[in-house]
Parts: sequence; C-alpha cells; structure tokens
Amino acid sequence: MFFPISDDDREVSTVSYVTYTLLAANVVLFLVQLANPEFTYGWSVIPREITTGVDLVEPVEIRLPGSETHVVPQSPGPPVIYLTLLSSMFMHGGFGHIGGNMLYLWIFGDNVEHRFGHVKFLIFYLLAGLVASFSQILINPSSVIPNLGASGAIAGVMGAYLVLFPHNRINAIFFYQVITVPAIVVLGMWIAMQLVSGYGSIASTSASLGGVAYLAHIGGFVAGVVAAGICRLQLREEPDTELYRQYRRDPNDRRLW
Repeated sequence: MFFPISDDDREVSTVSYVTYTLLAANVVLFLVQLANPEFTYGWSVIPREITTGVDLVEPVEIRLPGSETHVVPQSPGPPVIYLTLLSSMFMHGGFGHIGGNMLYLWIFGDNVEHRFGHVKFLIFYLLAGLVASFSQILINPSSVIPNLGASGAIAGVMGAYLVLFPHNRINAIFFYQVITVPAIVVLGMWIAMQLVSGYGSIASTSASLGGVAYLAHIGGFVAGVVAAGICRLQLREEPDTELYRQYRRDPNDRRLW
C-alpha cells in the first residue's frame, strides 16, 4: 500500500484560489450527480456525440468482448453537446474516483498554480482536460461509453509538477507508515501504474460503463509536461517567489535544471 498524502509546502504563504475553487466545483458537481443519476449520462463526454454533433438520448446496445451484450443508458445533454467536454471534467464515477482525484489535485495543484499564476493555471488546467478528452476520443471516436472525471486535467497538473518541482518532497503512507520521498518517485510510480493498468482498460471501461480512461490520463500528462517545459524555457531566471526563497533556504528542494 502506497499513496501520497501531502507535499512539503509549509512555507508557501500565497492562497491557491483556483485550486480550491476547482476542488469545490468537483464536489458540487458530484453532489448533483448523486441527486440526479441521469445527469451523469447526459453531461459526460460520449465520443460519438462529439464526432457527430448529435446528442444520444435513447439507450444503446453494444457488444462487449466475448460476445456479451450490454445496454448503455443515455440521457439528454446540454443544448450544445460540445459543452460536455467541459462538464465531464468536474464529474466522477464514485466516491473512490473523486476522492483520489481531489487528493492529487490538493497535493500537486497549489505549487503549479504558484508557478503559473492564477489565470494561467486555470487556462492550463482546462486545456489539459480537453487534451485528455480528445486523446480518449481519438482512440475510439464511435464509442458510446460515457467518459468523465478530472483525471486527465489532474494528470496534466502532475506532469507540470514533475517538470517544475522534481525534487520537492512528498509525504506518503507506505504500509501504515508515513515516509517522505522525492516527487519524481511518486509521479514515476503513477506513470508506471497508468501504463500497466492501460492494458485491458477497454474491457473494464465497457463493463463498468465509465471506467478509467487511461489514454486520457496519458494525454493530459503529456500536455502538462509540454506546458511546464515552455514555462521553464521562458523563465530565464527564477522569479522571486515564496517557492524560490524556500529553494535558497533548503538545498534539498533545488530544481532539476
């Protein structure tokens, strides 16, 4: 058992307004889902809806691997069906899904927001989520399986964190003990998990009608790495921020480049 619980940013004094707002928005939309299950099917991303521009409102029967058939429920979506590309970023498939996503957003989002700035971070977050959704649509544009979750956007945040703060320390629970490891170790394990778990994900997604879209995770992560790389190239000198002063106080927190 290994999962992160926090990072060492005690000396960061600025408020991460966007990260906290995103956390709240995800929780609110999840509560809406619990109150109205049809909302989930109507406002999730369905590849066929995006590629055809037609909102699916009637159940669709699909054949799964092994000749098994399953009926995929459908519900009316927004007036402009492409809005599901945004709404799906704030929806989740269950308590474990939203719990894990919000944990990672809370751990990694604030530092990236400090580096990008509030407005740029919000734009980056939404773009990473869009890249993630289109990555999943590209692999199966005719699918009628709903895709939802903040995982793609948060994968982008993690990719940016890996580039910007590879030596930041992460507190994690490892077999009932709290340990501290470099961020690159935690994110490296996450990448490996996505690659390994990706095999067979089509079957699991179809069976559960909304499983984990691993290609979306990978697409979002790559978008985060690219955006952070551009940010790093533009910052010829480290700006005078709370994070930079922390680097100077603690040599162990120096950036990679």
